[in-house]
Amino acid sequence: MLYRASIDIGTNSVLLLIVEQTEKGLRVLEEVQRLPRLGSEVDSNGLLAKESMYKVLEVLSEYVGIIQKYGDEVLTKTVVTATSAVRDAANKQEFLTLVKEAVGFQVVILSGEDEAKYTYLGAISQTKVESDSIMIVDIGGGSTELAVGNSTNLLRGISINMGCVRFNERFLIHKPPLQEEIGECRRSIEALLHATQLRFPSKTQIVAVSGTATSLAAIDQQMFPYRSPDINNYRLSIDKLTNIIRLFSIHTFEYLLELHTEVMKGRVDVFLAGLLILEGVLRYARAEEFIVSTGGIRHGILLN
Repeated sequence: MLYRASIDIGTNSVLLLIVEQTEKGLRVLEEVQRLPRLGSEVDSNGLLAKESMYKVLEVLSEYVGIIQKYGDEVLTKTVVTATSAVRDAANKQEFLTLVKEAVGFQVVILSGEDEAKYTYLGAISQTKVESDSIMIVDIGGGSTELAVGNSTNLLRGISINMGCVRFNERFLIHKPPLQEEIGECRRSIEALLHATQLRFPSKTQIVAVSGTATSLAAIDQQMFPYRSPDINNYRLSIDKLTNIIRLFSIHTFEYLLELHTEVMKGRVDVFLAGLLILEGVLRYARAEEFIVSTGGIRHGILLN
């Protein structure tokens, strides 16, 4: 049996994937998520905070222990990637050195285009797609990747500097936010999307990955506890998304945490910004619904 592991260090989350590589693809054995928010305030000051870096080191140390159960070779060949927060930070080298010295991982910083490519590969590997035209939407903490293709080939992938942590810090200042703040956030999302000049056929199937989409699917299904197999291929309409946005626009964090503590813990304050980005993408694509996938960079990097 061939076991492999990958770790995706994002702006808000650090994700571990352990798989068995088979002739049919990847068989998921373990998935672990922690939310240390490495990219807190990177949008405003351009630096990774010391406290956030050490939180990530704690998570990576935990992951080393999990991976070691599958053998030392799996650990030494673990692929570790970092995305928007590390990519944008002026002190990225300090973080990379800390990781190397503390846990031995050589972190690969992905470009935005590589993020889109690996997200696409990961998403379609875990999702049943019925359309000849697909757009994968990955809403991260610092950036959003859009990848357009079909069930086998990526045609174009782009990265936009809008993410749930970045836009929460930039626009949604009050808690709950003012309607003027939500409106300004929506206008910025719309402008950034139109600036991409991304074109695709009508009736393109939208597939949403990342914590925003999977958490939304869990809340809509009232899924306790969270179960990845029941998240993949779950369909949600833009009308349901709009209703959830309305709910998260008016209630306190304490109330919203009670909706689904498992998926909202560590995410509740940035969730609305992620929903607004997802809404903006759907409106830009003139889509009435989307499919949720648990696939992502960590899957795609092992398939490449």
